[in-house]
Amino acid sequence: MTFGLSFLDKSPIHENEGAAAALRRTVALAQKAEYHGFRRFWVAEHHNSPKLASSSPEVLIGYLLAQTKRISIGSGGVMLQHYSAYKVAENFNLLASLAPGRVDLGIGKAPGGLPISTRALQGAYDPTRRPSFDAQLADLDRFIRGEDAATTPEDRLSAYPSPPTAPNRFLLGASPESARLAASLGWSFVYAGHINGEENAVSATLAAYRDAGGTYAVLAVAVVVAETDQAAEALDVEGRRFRVEIEGGQGVNVGSELQALEYVRQAGAASYRIEERSPLIIRGSPTTVQAELQRLHHLHGVDEFIVDCPVSDGAHHLKAIEYLATASRALAA
Repeated sequence: MTFGLSFLDKSPIHENEGAAAALRRTVALAQKAEYHGFRRFWVAEHHNSPKLASSSPEVLIGYLLAQTKRISIGSGGVMLQHYSAYKVAENFNLLASLAPGRVDLGIGKAPGGLPISTRALQGAYDPTRRPSFDAQLADLDRFIRGEDAATTPEDRLSAYPSPPTAPNRFLLGASPESARLAASLGWSFVYAGHINGEENAVSATLAAYRDAGGTYAVLAVAVVVAETDQAAEALDVEGRRFRVEIEGGQGVNVGSELQALEYVRQAGAASYRIEERSPLIIRGSPTTVQAELQRLHHLHGVDEFIVDCPVSDGAHHLKAIEYLATASRALAA
Protein backbone atom coordinates (compact mmCIF):
# COMPACT_ATOMS: atom_id res chain seq x y z
CA MET A 1 0.00 0.00 0.00
CA THR A 2 1.33 3.41 -0.95
CA PHE A 3 -0.36 5.34 1.89
CA GLY A 4 -1.24 4.85 5.53
CA LEU A 5 -4.78 4.10 6.65
CA SER A 6 -6.20 5.13 10.04
CA PHE A 7 -9.59 5.47 11.72
CA LEU A 8 -11.41 8.27 13.58
CA ASP A 9 -14.18 7.49 16.06
CA LYS A 10 -16.53 9.87 17.90
CA SER A 11 -18.10 7.20 20.17
CA PRO A 12 -21.67 7.83 18.96
CA ILE A 13 -24.46 6.87 21.37
CA HIS A 14 -27.33 5.23 19.51
CA GLU A 15 -30.97 5.12 20.43
CA ASN A 16 -31.81 2.88 23.38
CA GLU A 17 -28.19 2.53 24.51
CA GLY A 18 -26.00 4.34 27.00
CA ALA A 19 -22.53 5.82 26.90
CA ALA A 20 -21.00 2.62 28.30
CA ALA A 21 -22.19 0.65 25.25
CA ALA A 22 -20.86 3.30 22.87
CA LEU A 23 -17.47 3.25 24.57
CA ARG A 24 -17.31 -0.56 24.48
CA ARG A 25 -17.85 -0.29 20.73
CA THR A 26 -15.00 2.22 20.51
CA VAL A 27 -12.69 -0.26 22.24
CA ALA A 28 -13.79 -3.00 19.83
CA LEU A 29 -13.15 -0.69 16.89
CA ALA A 30 -9.63 0.13 18.10
CA GLN A 31 -8.84 -3.55 18.56
CA LYS A 32 -10.19 -4.43 15.13
CA ALA A 33 -8.25 -1.58 13.51
CA GLU A 34 -5.09 -2.89 15.18
CA TYR A 35 -5.80 -6.47 14.06
CA HIS A 36 -6.22 -5.33 10.45
CA GLY A 37 -3.03 -3.29 10.40
CA PHE A 38 -4.37 0.26 10.56
CA ARG A 39 -1.67 2.78 11.40
CA ARG A 40 -3.51 4.72 14.12
CA PHE A 41 -6.87 5.07 15.87
CA TRP A 42 -8.09 8.49 16.97
CA VAL A 43 -10.90 9.71 19.21
CA ALA A 44 -12.57 13.11 19.05
CA GLU A 45 -13.55 15.82 21.55
CA HIS A 46 -17.15 17.03 21.66
CA HIS A 47 -18.90 18.90 24.46
CA ASN A 48 -22.50 19.02 25.68
CA SER A 49 -23.53 16.47 23.05
CA PRO A 50 -25.93 13.78 24.34
CA LYS A 51 -25.30 11.61 21.28
CA LEU A 52 -21.50 11.45 21.62
CA ALA A 53 -19.49 9.93 24.49
CA SER A 54 -16.14 11.44 23.50
CA SER A 55 -15.88 14.53 25.70
CA SER A 56 -12.36 13.82 27.03
CA PRO A 57 -9.98 12.20 24.53
CA GLU A 58 -7.07 12.11 26.99
CA VAL A 59 -8.98 9.83 29.34
CA LEU A 60 -10.22 7.58 26.55
CA ILE A 61 -6.76 7.37 24.96
CA GLY A 62 -5.29 5.99 28.18
CA TYR A 63 -7.91 3.25 28.31
CA LEU A 64 -7.50 2.37 24.62
CA LEU A 65 -3.74 2.12 25.00
CA ALA A 66 -4.27 -0.44 27.76
CA GLN A 67 -6.68 -2.42 25.56
CA THR A 68 -4.36 -2.58 22.51
CA LYS A 69 -0.73 -3.52 21.93
CA ARG A 70 0.73 -1.97 18.78
CA ILE A 71 -1.51 0.58 17.08
CA SER A 72 -0.93 4.30 17.72
CA ILE A 73 -3.75 5.91 19.70
CA GLY A 74 -4.44 9.63 19.63
CA SER A 75 -6.68 12.66 19.68
CA GLY A 76 -8.49 13.97 16.68
CA GLY A 77 -8.23 16.35 18.36
CA VAL A 78 -7.76 18.17 21.65
CA MET A 79 -9.43 21.61 21.41
CA LEU A 80 -6.53 23.68 22.66
CA GLN A 81 -8.36 26.98 23.11
CA HIS A 82 -10.03 25.62 26.26
CA TYR A 83 -6.88 24.51 28.05
CA SER A 84 -3.44 25.37 29.33
CA ALA A 85 -0.78 24.30 26.84
CA TYR A 86 1.31 23.20 29.82
CA LYS A 87 -1.41 20.87 31.13
CA VAL A 88 -2.01 19.34 27.68
CA ALA A 89 1.74 18.67 27.43
CA GLU A 90 1.74 17.01 30.86
CA ASN A 91 -1.20 14.81 29.90
CA PHE A 92 0.36 13.60 26.67
CA ASN A 93 3.86 13.22 28.07
CA LEU A 94 2.34 10.99 30.74
CA LEU A 95 0.47 8.95 28.11
CA ALA A 96 3.65 8.68 26.04
CA SER A 97 5.53 7.46 29.11
CA LEU A 98 2.90 4.76 29.67
CA ALA A 99 3.00 3.63 26.02
CA PRO A 100 6.20 4.91 24.37
CA GLY A 101 5.99 5.40 20.63
CA ARG A 102 2.23 4.83 20.44
CA VAL A 103 0.74 8.21 21.39
CA ASP A 104 -0.50 10.83 18.90
CA LEU A 105 -1.25 14.39 19.97
CA GLY A 106 -3.71 15.90 17.50
CA ILE A 107 -4.70 19.51 18.12
CA GLY A 108 -7.78 21.31 16.79
CA LYS A 109 -8.66 24.98 16.69
CA ALA A 110 -12.44 24.53 16.84
CA PRO A 111 -14.41 24.74 20.13
CA GLY A 112 -15.87 21.23 19.87
CA GLY A 113 -19.28 22.50 20.92
CA LEU A 114 -21.62 25.47 21.00
CA PRO A 115 -20.98 28.73 22.94
CA ILE A 116 -22.69 27.49 26.11
CA SER A 117 -20.11 24.72 26.58
CA THR A 118 -17.26 27.03 25.59
CA ARG A 119 -18.29 29.47 28.32
CA ALA A 120 -18.41 26.62 30.83
CA LEU A 121 -14.95 25.40 29.83
CA GLN A 122 -13.39 28.87 29.85
CA GLY A 123 -15.38 30.49 32.66
CA ALA A 124 -12.39 30.69 35.04
CA TYR A 125 -10.16 32.39 32.45
CA ASP A 126 -9.57 36.10 32.02
CA PRO A 127 -10.26 36.45 28.26
CA THR A 128 -7.93 39.46 28.03
CA ARG A 129 -4.99 37.27 29.12
CA ARG A 130 -5.70 34.23 26.97
CA PRO A 131 -2.96 33.86 24.34
CA SER A 132 -3.68 33.47 20.66
CA PHE A 133 -4.03 29.96 19.27
CA ASP A 134 -0.69 30.31 17.45
CA ALA A 135 1.02 31.28 20.71
CA GLN A 136 -0.64 28.40 22.58
CA LEU A 137 0.50 25.93 19.94
CA ALA A 138 4.07 27.26 20.04
CA ASP A 139 4.09 26.90 23.84
CA LEU A 140 2.73 23.36 23.59
CA ASP A 141 5.39 22.47 21.04
CA ARG A 142 8.16 23.72 23.35
CA PHE A 143 6.80 21.78 26.32
CA ILE A 144 6.49 18.57 24.29
CA ARG A 145 10.01 19.00 22.94
CA GLY A 146 11.35 19.65 26.46
CA GLU A 147 12.57 23.12 25.59
CA ASP A 148 12.39 26.17 27.86
CA ALA A 149 13.42 29.79 27.44
CA ALA A 150 14.34 30.31 31.11
CA THR A 151 17.71 31.98 31.68
CA THR A 152 18.34 30.28 35.05
CA PRO A 153 17.80 26.68 36.23
CA GLU A 154 15.56 27.93 39.04
CA ASP A 155 13.08 29.33 36.53
CA ARG A 156 13.01 26.32 34.26
CA LEU A 157 9.53 24.93 33.57
CA SER A 158 9.15 21.43 32.10
CA ALA A 159 6.13 19.23 31.42
CA TYR A 160 7.02 16.07 33.32
CA PRO A 161 7.25 13.14 33.04
CA SER A 162 9.75 13.07 30.16
CA PRO A 163 8.77 10.14 27.92
CA PRO A 164 11.39 8.07 26.09
CA THR A 165 9.64 9.01 22.84
CA ALA A 166 7.72 12.27 22.49
CA PRO A 167 4.11 12.11 21.28
CA ASN A 168 3.65 12.38 17.53
CA ARG A 169 2.27 15.85 16.80
CA PHE A 170 -0.52 16.70 14.32
CA LEU A 171 -2.37 19.95 13.66
CA LEU A 172 -5.92 19.60 12.35
CA GLY A 173 -7.24 22.28 10.01
CA ALA A 174 -8.79 23.21 6.68
CA SER A 175 -6.96 26.37 5.63
CA PRO A 176 -3.57 27.34 4.17
CA GLU A 177 -2.90 29.36 7.34
CA SER A 178 -3.25 26.27 9.53
CA ALA A 179 -1.14 24.27 7.10
CA ARG A 180 1.68 26.83 7.20
CA LEU A 181 1.51 26.96 11.00
CA ALA A 182 1.91 23.19 11.20
CA ALA A 183 4.87 23.29 8.82
CA SER A 184 6.56 26.10 10.76
CA LEU A 185 6.61 23.92 13.89
CA GLY A 186 7.59 20.73 12.09
CA TRP A 187 4.21 19.13 12.82
CA SER A 188 2.26 16.77 10.60
CA PHE A 189 -0.89 18.32 9.13
CA VAL A 190 -4.38 16.81 8.86
CA TYR A 191 -6.73 18.43 6.37
CA ALA A 192 -10.36 18.05 7.51
CA GLY A 193 -11.78 16.84 4.22
CA HIS A 194 -14.68 15.17 6.04
CA ILE A 195 -15.85 18.70 6.85
CA ASN A 196 -14.83 20.66 3.75
CA GLY A 197 -13.92 18.41 0.84
CA GLU A 198 -13.96 20.93 -2.01
CA GLU A 199 -11.09 19.68 -4.18
CA ASN A 200 -9.53 23.06 -4.91
CA ALA A 201 -9.46 23.88 -1.19
CA VAL A 202 -7.79 20.55 -0.40
CA SER A 203 -5.22 21.07 -3.14
CA ALA A 204 -4.41 24.67 -2.18
CA THR A 205 -4.08 23.87 1.52
CA LEU A 206 -1.87 20.81 1.12
CA ALA A 207 0.26 22.66 -1.43
CA ALA A 208 0.71 25.48 1.11
CA TYR A 209 1.83 22.90 3.67
CA ARG A 210 4.41 21.38 1.33
CA ASP A 211 5.64 24.79 0.14
CA ALA A 212 6.20 25.84 3.76
CA GLY A 213 8.40 22.80 4.39
CA GLY A 214 5.77 20.39 5.74
CA THR A 215 6.72 16.75 5.43
CA TYR A 216 3.70 14.59 6.37
CA ALA A 217 0.23 15.34 5.02
CA VAL A 218 -2.88 13.50 6.16
CA LEU A 219 -6.35 13.78 4.64
CA ALA A 220 -9.44 13.06 6.76
CA VAL A 221 -12.23 11.61 4.62
CA ALA A 222 -15.72 10.28 5.24
CA VAL A 223 -16.07 6.75 3.86
CA VAL A 224 -19.29 4.86 3.23
CA VAL A 225 -18.26 1.34 2.25
CA ALA A 226 -20.30 -1.81 1.74
CA GLU A 227 -20.07 -5.08 -0.15
CA THR A 228 -21.22 -3.47 -3.42
CA ASP A 229 -21.54 0.07 -4.80
CA GLN A 230 -25.33 -0.30 -4.70
CA ALA A 231 -25.32 -1.36 -1.05
CA ALA A 232 -23.12 1.62 -0.13
CA GLU A 233 -25.46 4.02 -1.90
CA ALA A 234 -28.39 2.63 0.09
CA LEU A 235 -26.80 3.31 3.48
CA ASP A 236 -28.11 6.23 5.54
CA VAL A 237 -25.37 8.75 6.34
CA GLU A 238 -25.03 11.92 8.39
CA GLY A 239 -23.08 13.89 5.83
CA ARG A 240 -24.23 17.53 5.83
CA ARG A 241 -21.93 20.25 7.18
CA PHE A 242 -22.57 23.97 7.73
CA ARG A 243 -20.10 26.80 8.32
CA VAL A 244 -21.17 29.57 10.70
CA GLU A 245 -19.37 32.93 10.62
CA ILE A 246 -20.35 35.49 13.25
CA GLU A 247 -19.19 39.08 13.50
CA GLY A 248 -16.27 39.41 15.90
CA GLY A 249 -16.23 35.69 16.73
CA GLN A 250 -14.77 32.38 15.69
CA GLY A 251 -16.12 30.59 12.63
CA VAL A 252 -17.20 27.00 13.30
CA ASN A 253 -18.48 23.95 11.43
CA VAL A 254 -21.63 22.16 12.60
CA GLY A 255 -23.72 19.24 11.39
CA SER A 256 -27.05 20.90 10.61
CA GLU A 257 -28.65 24.24 9.86
CA LEU A 258 -30.53 24.02 13.17
CA GLN A 259 -27.21 23.67 15.00
CA ALA A 260 -25.89 26.65 13.06
CA LEU A 261 -28.83 28.81 14.13
CA GLU A 262 -28.47 27.59 17.73
CA TYR A 263 -24.80 28.58 17.65
CA VAL A 264 -25.81 32.07 16.54
CA ARG A 265 -28.43 32.30 19.30
CA GLN A 266 -26.05 31.17 22.05
CA ALA A 267 -23.36 33.54 20.80
CA GLY A 268 -25.83 36.45 20.81
CA ALA A 269 -24.68 37.43 17.34
CA ALA A 270 -26.61 40.09 15.44
CA SER A 271 -24.65 39.64 12.22
CA TYR A 272 -23.80 36.20 10.88
CA ARG A 273 -23.46 34.07 7.77
CA ILE A 274 -24.30 30.38 7.32
CA GLU A 275 -23.19 28.38 4.30
CA GLU A 276 -23.39 24.68 3.55
CA ARG A 277 -20.08 22.88 3.03
CA SER A 278 -19.43 19.87 0.83
CA PRO A 279 -17.68 17.16 2.86
CA LEU A 280 -15.50 14.66 1.05
CA ILE A 281 -17.59 11.46 1.19
CA ILE A 282 -16.32 8.39 -0.64
CA ARG A 283 -19.03 5.81 -1.33
CA GLY A 284 -18.81 2.36 -2.81
CA SER A 285 -17.51 -1.16 -2.59
CA PRO A 286 -14.07 -1.79 -1.07
CA THR A 287 -12.56 -1.75 -4.57
CA THR A 288 -14.29 1.52 -5.49
CA VAL A 289 -13.25 3.20 -2.24
CA GLN A 290 -9.66 2.00 -2.57
CA ALA A 291 -9.47 3.33 -6.14
CA GLU A 292 -10.66 6.78 -5.00
CA LEU A 293 -8.16 6.83 -2.13
CA GLN A 294 -5.43 6.01 -4.64
CA ARG A 295 -6.59 8.87 -6.87
CA LEU A 296 -6.55 11.35 -4.00
CA HIS A 297 -3.16 10.06 -2.87
CA HIS A 298 -1.62 10.72 -6.28
CA LEU A 299 -3.50 14.00 -6.84
CA HIS A 300 -2.67 15.65 -3.51
CA GLY A 301 0.45 13.79 -2.38
CA VAL A 302 -1.36 12.43 0.68
CA ASP A 303 0.77 10.28 2.97
CA GLU A 304 -2.11 8.92 5.02
CA PHE A 305 -5.91 8.89 5.25
CA ILE A 306 -7.92 9.19 8.46
CA VAL A 307 -11.28 7.54 7.85
CA ASP A 308 -14.46 8.88 9.46
CA CYS A 309 -17.50 6.62 9.06
CA PRO A 310 -20.68 8.77 8.84
CA VAL A 311 -23.07 5.78 8.76
CA SER A 312 -25.43 6.02 11.72
CA ASP A 313 -25.33 2.27 12.49
CA GLY A 314 -22.44 1.66 14.88
CA ALA A 315 -22.17 -2.03 14.01
CA HIS A 316 -21.40 -1.00 10.44
CA HIS A 317 -18.24 0.77 11.62
CA LEU A 318 -16.73 -2.60 12.56
CA LYS A 319 -17.62 -3.97 9.15
CA ALA A 320 -16.18 -0.89 7.44
CA ILE A 321 -12.76 -1.58 8.96
CA GLU A 322 -12.89 -5.11 7.58
CA TYR A 323 -13.90 -3.91 4.11
CA LEU A 324 -11.10 -1.32 3.98
CA ALA A 325 -8.51 -3.79 5.24
CA THR A 326 -9.54 -6.37 2.64
CA ALA A 327 -9.20 -3.84 -0.16
CA SER A 328 -5.81 -2.69 1.12
CA ARG A 329 -4.49 -6.26 1.24
CA ALA A 330 -5.73 -6.87 -2.30
CA LEU A 331 -3.93 -3.74 -3.50
CA ALA A 332 -0.71 -4.75 -1.77
CA ALA A 333 -0.88 -8.20 -3.34
